[in-house]
Amino acid sequence: MSNTIGVGLVGYKFMGKSHSNAYRQVASFFPNLALKPEMKALCGRDEAGVKAAAEQFGWQGYETDWKKLVARSDIGLIDVSTPGDSHAAIAIAAAENGKHVFCEKPLANTLAEARLMLAAVRKNNVVGMVNFNYRRVPAIQLAKSLIESGRLGKIYHWRAVYLQDWIMDPNFPLVWRLQKDIAGAGTLGDLGAHIIDLARMLVGEITEVTGMTETFIKQRPIQAASDAGLGATAGQEFGEVTVDDAALFLTRFANGAVGTFEVTRFAKGRANYNSFEINGSKGSISFNLERMNELNVLLEDGQSDVEGFRNVLVTNGGAHKYVGAWWPAGHIIGWEHTFTHGVMDLLSGIAVGKSPDPTFEDGLRCQSVLDAIEASASSKQWVEPDYSE
Repeated sequence: MSNTIGVGLVGYKFMGKSHSNAYRQVASFFPNLALKPEMKALCGRDEAGVKAAAEQFGWQGYETDWKKLVARSDIGLIDVSTPGDSHAAIAIAAAENGKHVFCEKPLANTLAEARLMLAAVRKNNVVGMVNFNYRRVPAIQLAKSLIESGRLGKIYHWRAVYLQDWIMDPNFPLVWRLQKDIAGAGTLGDLGAHIIDLARMLVGEITEVTGMTETFIKQRPIQAASDAGLGATAGQEFGEVTVDDAALFLTRFANGAVGTFEVTRFAKGRANYNSFEINGSKGSISFNLERMNELNVLLEDGQSDVEGFRNVLVTNGGAHKYVGAWWPAGHIIGWEHTFTHGVMDLLSGIAVGKSPDPTFEDGLRCQSVLDAIEASASSKQWVEPDYSE
């Protein structure tokens, strides 16, 4: 049996760049992988753009039609890094062609699509993993370990915010993330999905939600051109914004904890501020992505004269997950490393035939919470997520 797997990646801009970097790095820094990636083909509709990106990022070739990509016999893993409106079609076709599937978050644009995607990977016995990359931050893995070992005691509170400011200019164009038929949801799906997934991983299942959403800028200039990040150039005509700019919601968890969440792209001065705090009967932890190598920890230790939060630098390879593959203690890692960690876990899962967390089941459950929040915002009532598959 070969110890390599051919990879086909659909999407070559922001997320495509991040995923490409992960495939390039993973075998060099995790040399004991049982299965290593071969970067076979990058896929995108603009031939000139995808060809240039394939050469830049180290792919062997390119395709302009994802249907050809998923049918190729030299590819065993399809990576879906496109806008949400094409996730379901690509992932289902890939699974039906016997390919393992790595899909960007949120899993789908609708709960119905998420159910079909989960059914497809199960029916075809392939691995399905969602790229909630913040699960792979070593500091968040330390938080998970502290909670699971009982060192925080009974969990009472989760509070989280994910704040950005990149669309505050009313003349910023109507990019795809601001169009419901492409993105599925706005800030709620883009940013809210991340902190919902973290809450589920760290605290537990969400049983009930109540929320509100708001769109501050109702119309924007039609996009004339885009770049490989989040930027774009505006045209002269205007179109309607069909998603939320901000969302706030409350949750109850199955274990009795309660949670507060806020997501927005209108927090002036916050470029990518993903932060949470968890309070338990024996201690508390807090995390801020803008200082992603640190975890603030308070544990009961009986020393009342120096009681308080301690700032833990999560860079010790002997004690902290993932970081032993990188640099000596104290030498920090960055945002891009979370993708490499995810690809490492994905390849390890494929090697043993097991979907790593977060699975498509996790993706569906996150989608269920998003769906419930939108329903609550419309009805102005508490809503229970529908976790049926």
